[in-house]
Amino acid sequence: MEAQSPGVPMGPVVKIVHHHDLNKRILIALIVASSLLGAILLFLSCFWIHRRKSSKNPSLKGKQNFDARTRHSLSPVLQKLNSLKVVGKKDSIALMEYQLLEAATNNFQESNLLGEGGHGRVYKARVSEKLLAAVKKLEGVGRDVQREFENEMKWLTKIQHQNIISLLGYCIHDESKFLVYEIMQNGSLESQLHGPTHGSALTWHLRMKIAVDVARGLQYLHEHCNPPVVHRDIKSSNILLDSNFNAKLSDFGLAVTSGIKAKNIKLSGTLGYVAPEYLLQGKLTDKSDVYAFGVVLLELLIGRKPVEMISEEQCLSLVTWAMPQLTDRSKLPNIVDPIIKDTMDIRHLYQVAAVAVLCVQQEPSYRPLITDVLHSLIPLLPLELGGSLKITEPLPAALSFQQR
Repeated sequence: MEAQSPGVPMGPVVKIVHHHDLNKRILIALIVASSLLGAILLFLSCFWIHRRKSSKNPSLKGKQNFDARTRHSLSPVLQKLNSLKVVGKKDSIALMEYQLLEAATNNFQESNLLGEGGHGRVYKARVSEKLLAAVKKLEGVGRDVQREFENEMKWLTKIQHQNIISLLGYCIHDESKFLVYEIMQNGSLESQLHGPTHGSALTWHLRMKIAVDVARGLQYLHEHCNPPVVHRDIKSSNILLDSNFNAKLSDFGLAVTSGIKAKNIKLSGTLGYVAPEYLLQGKLTDKSDVYAFGVVLLELLIGRKPVEMISEEQCLSLVTWAMPQLTDRSKLPNIVDPIIKDTMDIRHLYQVAAVAVLCVQQEPSYRPLITDVLHSLIPLLPLELGGSLKITEPLPAALSFQQR
């Protein structure tokens, strides 16, 4: 090295880069770029394969997403169900093992059969000595079955009301799906009215109580849910009764959000309960539920089925048959169910008949809101049963149970 003289400016420094160093750096840059490009191509390939598999199996993806949405705090609920400390926690549903349901129903024995519907059967399940439940077994892989299962899960995990059935758990096993509900010891209103006992257990006051309970459940759906809900399948077989004859709405497989366009939903329902504007024009509103409620009220009042077969080719509608007599005070007492005939204040009979007539009007706008129906019926129900009627004579022992 040579010493730099002070005061003498230093010239520019020229850095010499040899050719072999330059080639080495270019090679390294090419290797890095190739690696990045390969990684990007690999990522895109994996993403494309994943999308293709997902599109080929949408039902599995839908099931996984559905399970993720509906599984709310499952472990604590399972522990509580198994320990029997708490039964049917309202804000959660349990994913239950098939083996548990199989054992609880004694392998779904006929002796445990409670009833059956269009897509399955309902069995009594003894989970333990202290816990009874009702298990609905849905069978099949059709869209209707899947929609019913998902609808039940969707609505009953959101809706919590004393007059709406509680969902305790669910299970999916092979092609069968199971829904587990609280047990309702007195079965359905249909079995009470039209079964072997022909309504003998249902006094006038109990029938009014059932009507008020159903109206309260509908009021909750129509006016307190956001958005409002139309049940779409109100009928006596979907009104369940517990040990104290408290009534609860069940079967939300057809329930829809109020205001949905009719063209987007399949025409469904039960003959005799379906409102004429929905049947003929596809118009569906909360007034459709009001019409069905009016038919149930007629069943409670008259004790007859909504549709009765006259011959193999002809059937008679309860609404059509009863309407002229409901509005004639001289004929009305003669069509009342013999079980309750002459057991009520005649003025109350006229009022219930008037409410029923309004509910089953052909024109939806003429029907009352369910809140108005409820306000008309509560004064006819004794205080002891959740109404506002004060009676001087004590209620029979069967009616003086404690309300929840």
